[in-house]
Formats: sequence, structure tokens, C-alpha cells
Amino acid sequence: MSEDHSKNNLGSRAEEYLDSIVCKNLEMCVEVLRQCENLLPLADELKIVSRCIDAVASKACVEQIASSFSRLEYSSSGRLHMSKQANCEGDWWIEDLSVLRIDLYQRVITAMKFRGVRPESIAASLVSYAQKELTQKSISGSNVQEKLVVETITSLMPVEKFVVPLSFLFGLLRSAVMLDCNAACRLDLERRIGSQLDIATLDDILIPSFRHAGDTLFDVDTVHRILVNFSQQEGDSDDDMEDVSVFESDSPTATPSQTALFKVSKLVDNYLAEIAPDANLKLNKFIAIAETLPAHARTVHDGLYRAIDVYLKAHQTLSDPDKRRLCKSIDFQKLSQEAGAHAAQNERLPLQSIVQVLYFEQLRLRNALFCSYPDDDIKPMHQSWRINSGALSAAMSPKDNYASLRRENRELKLELARMRMRLNDLEKDHVCMKRDMQKSSSRRFMKSFSKRIGKKFNIFGHSSSRESTTSPSRHSERTESKITDRT
Repeated sequence: MSEDHSKNNLGSRAEEYLDSIVCKNLEMCVEVLRQCENLLPLADELKIVSRCIDAVASKACVEQIASSFSRLEYSSSGRLHMSKQANCEGDWWIEDLSVLRIDLYQRVITAMKFRGVRPESIAASLVSYAQKELTQKSISGSNVQEKLVVETITSLMPVEKFVVPLSFLFGLLRSAVMLDCNAACRLDLERRIGSQLDIATLDDILIPSFRHAGDTLFDVDTVHRILVNFSQQEGDSDDDMEDVSVFESDSPTATPSQTALFKVSKLVDNYLAEIAPDANLKLNKFIAIAETLPAHARTVHDGLYRAIDVYLKAHQTLSDPDKRRLCKSIDFQKLSQEAGAHAAQNERLPLQSIVQVLYFEQLRLRNALFCSYPDDDIKPMHQSWRINSGALSAAMSPKDNYASLRRENRELKLELARMRMRLNDLEKDHVCMKRDMQKSSSRRFMKSFSKRIGKKFNIFGHSSSRESTTSPSRHSERTESKITDRT
């Protein structure tokens, strides 16, 4: 078939056909690649596959450039700008690539990345291919092929943030957990999800557990790793926030990372309340999820208190030390008035937690009275940061404000320690009083019993007539004194 045997032979004619017809048309290139799937590695040795892949990548890049030029227009001020592009406009090749086998598809996408195709177009193609392949494979039941598709799609994702839809990332993570994909695949998906966790919903993070029957209903370990990734990405901003007052959610100096923390904290509290009734959920895992976020992520602890209350209700066999360890996650000073009133009457909470709630409620009442009568000379001992943080922020610099809040926090801790000591003293006094009451009741019983015996049997009947003629009151006094001496 070569030119050595005859001119214009089949080899040269095939080369000319590939160059002049096939490589000029993207659909024909894709069709040739699909036909080469059963001819590997011979088609690779003849460089048919590589030429078609380069042609597909070049055509996609040219289509992208042409689409960009078509969106150029003049604004009202006379300046040239690019109009907003509709989703995947000009990326008509996305559906065509979905017919390729996963190994050839991987080579095509890699070539497109090298040529500079937009990350949005790459992501749209990955989503389309994964939805088609995973749906077909789930019907046929080929888990090995599904696993290969999930791992390959994950490795081909663009590095840019917010390019791949979050719902698709969660769907791919569920498939990776179910198919037991390699650790690198799952960790990459968890890292990507953690970078945009603030836009996730509760249904997104409720990932079912696909392990043995004794495990929890939901995959708590995966969600914990996602939260760790989110917290680590917020770590740089956390260092800057330590020197300023970041406790008010409506602070005008709130940064986007602060807003993300507040959103994720609400998401975590709702997630904890959802998984708390699970009887197989261990205390350590529950606490690990609750304490993953930094302390300033929650401005109000009502959601966390509700989740812990649900956990205590579902796990009534917890010991008192475990209950105290669980309730350490709650900052009772950050409870709302309604939640504080509920916690003060909640018998499921340990005694120390109830004392803290009552103490902070007393402080709140003091501060409320002080705010109602600001002209009085009597001032409360401590003022809650929720009430006076606005005034402090206006009068102090951020560093002074933070230092003042830390001093107040130390004073509150000292006052709480005093109350604990006082509570211990009251418990000791109560025990002593109970013991004394038991002793006094036993003595009183012996006295009354002796009186009844003396009256019935007239033990002192040998008394003289002089004594018998004395007044009844004196006689009873003498009788009682004798009984007392005998006893």
C-alpha cells in the first residue's frame, strides 16, 4: 500500500483523506476516533489517533475564539466590550465527545487544556460525559467501568474555583464513596467541595453511608474531612481576625470569609441536628463535627444547643462526664433569651451547664436593668459583650475592644468559679443538715416513747403522798426529768 510499490497507492490516499477531509471536520474526527477504539494500538502506531485528537482540540479552540469575537460590541459610552455569554454557547462539540471511550476522551480533554480551551467549556464537557456514562453503566451494572469514569473525570477537572457546579461535585463524591474509588480521587473532590462549602445545602452534605450495617446512617467521616478542608482554607483570614472584634454578624467590617464562616456554621448546626438521632453515632464523631469550625464562626449558639439537646434525648445512657464534655461545645453566653430559658429547665443537661445558664441569665437581667436606668449609680458587675459591643467598638480601637472583651471573659470565668465553690459549700451544708435532722428525729422519738410507757405502767407509783399532792405541772416536770436521766 506504500508508494514504493505503486504511485498514488492506498497509503498516500488515506493520508490525503485524513488531512483534507477528516481533520477539517470535528464530527468526522470524533467518528474516526470512535472507530479506532477497536484498532488500538495499531491506530496509534499509524498516528491516526494523535492526528484526530490534535484536530479536535484545534477546532474547539478556533470555535471558542470565533465565539468570543462574535460577542464583541460597543457600550453606550463608545467603549468596546464583550457581552455576557450564554451557557456553553459555541461549545456544540460537547455532545459529540460523549460518544468516545473514556481513555480516548481523556486524551482529547488533555489536548484541549493544552490548547487553551476555556475551563468553563471543559467543565461542561466533563459534566455531560459523566452524566451519560454513569447513567448507562448504572443500568448495565458495570462497577469497574463506573469507577474508572469517576476517577478519570475527577483528574480532568479544571483547577479554577466555581467552574464545576457544586451539585455535580457532591454527586461525583457520592459515586466515589459508593464505588470505593481511590483515596486521591475522594480527597480531591472533598478539597474542591470544601473551597465552596458556603453555598452548599443540607441535602448536599447528607451523604449516605455505604458500609456495613452497624455503621451510621450518614457518612460522617467524609463530611468531617470536608469541614477540615474548609477550615484550613479559612485559616489565613482567621489569623487576621484574632486582633479585631469579629463577634457581631452585622459588623460593617465583615469580610467575605467571615460571611462564609457564618453560613457554614448554620449548615453544620442543621447537619448535627439531622444526624443526632442516629443510635450508632459515636460521641467523639459528633463532637469532632461540632468543634471543627473556629470559635468565632457562631455568633449565636441556638442551633448547636438544639442539636446537642437532640443528641442527649436520643442517647439517654450517656454518663455525666460525657454529657459535660459534650456541653463544653456550647457557649451559653451566646444563647438567645428563648434558648436560655429552655436550657435553664432542661433536665438532660448536666448540673454545671445549668448553673452557667442561670449565671448568664442573671447577668443579662442586670444589664437590662442597667440599660433601663442608665442614670443610677449602681452598675452591674459585668456587662455582656452582646449588649455593649456596639458602644465599645465606637469608642475603642479594634485591638482595645478585643482586649476589653478578653478581660470581661476572664472576670466572668472567675465569677463562675466562685459560684461553683459556693455550690459545693451549699451541697456540704445540705448533707450536714440532713444528718442532724435524722439524729434529732431519733431522739424525739425516744422521748415520746418513754413518756407513753411511764404513763401506762406507772413506773413512779412509789412516790410519797407529798409528791402526789403537788400540782400536775410540777409532777409532769419531775417525771420528764427522771425519764431523761434514765435514758
